[in-house]
Amino acid sequence: MTTGLDPIAATCPMPLAETERVLLGHGSGGQLMAELLADLTPRLGAPMLDDAALVTTGAPEVVMSTDGFVVTPRFFPGGDIGSLAVHGTVNDLAMMGAAPVALSLAYIIEEGLPLDELRRITTSVAEAARACGVRVVTGDTKVVGRGAADGLYVTTTGIGVRLPRAAPAASNGRPEDAVLLSGPIGLHGVTVLSTREGLGFESELASDSRPLHRLVAAMITAGGHGVHAMRDATRGGLASALNELAAASHTGVELEEPVIPVPAQVAAACDLLGLDPMHVANEGCLVAFVDPARADVVLAAMRERPEGAAATRIGTVVADHPGRVTMRTLVGSHRVVDMLVGEQLPRIC
Repeated sequence: MTTGLDPIAATCPMPLAETERVLLGHGSGGQLMAELLADLTPRLGAPMLDDAALVTTGAPEVVMSTDGFVVTPRFFPGGDIGSLAVHGTVNDLAMMGAAPVALSLAYIIEEGLPLDELRRITTSVAEAARACGVRVVTGDTKVVGRGAADGLYVTTTGIGVRLPRAAPAASNGRPEDAVLLSGPIGLHGVTVLSTREGLGFESELASDSRPLHRLVAAMITAGGHGVHAMRDATRGGLASALNELAAASHTGVELEEPVIPVPAQVAAACDLLGLDPMHVANEGCLVAFVDPARADVVLAAMRERPEGAAATRIGTVVADHPGRVTMRTLVGSHRVVDMLVGEQLPRIC
């Protein structure tokens, strides 16, 4: 008797994996995004190891970066999509040792967005840019139909000038480098998620969204070429940032969990929601690989800045297990710290 059922579908209890369509996890900053970029960037002529890049070889050296922002909700404790766009682009320039000079700003606006909200976001962009000492010099605006853009998408492109004695790059990490973290982790991701879902944690938390270029300038002044590599731990959190640096520099990283600063409210929220703080997004936190001979002076310089007041050494770069990050846990065991797989917190930045 013919049933009309596909015999393969009828005998396979699990659906076949989707391999040729973009998934939400491809935007997570974790493993799926790394795989997507490994597929796409060679088509542009070269792999992209950093979120910003040198575009000239003269003096001064010019650095360029671009980024898109799709955070939901658009307003949250500690910031909004406008200030976040400025800080995110400024910070990408800073991770290459550059001071910001100019920004472009592009909006994709969904029909129906209240004009008062758009004015408020634009004012936030302007205020954040002024606070960073950077000008918004050009931009673009597009409007799409209802349901096509979830309110507002923002794209910013930044141009910066590399600081004297600055030469950080993702591929520059070296064995025995100190791993320095500028401050507590998990604040941005937990704040945005709690605000979005009405979980209540936002009453005690605020996003760490802030510019880091002045902190980086202090680090470069203190450490010069000894500041080998930096990354702001945004999507995918500290775990993904460290895995990216380890892979790019063909080194391993060994962390000490007891010294990694996780605020108590973040830890409580992550326990409740089943999240790993190492995978939760940050927007005002950087991790750096620094020559061990310069690590103490760089750490002291970081702590003199408000953005780095809680800076600490969290581990060491090693020659063993290149491309892998491991951590000694609170109970003395060791575990591998993988990149985020899939999308833990969508629409977070």
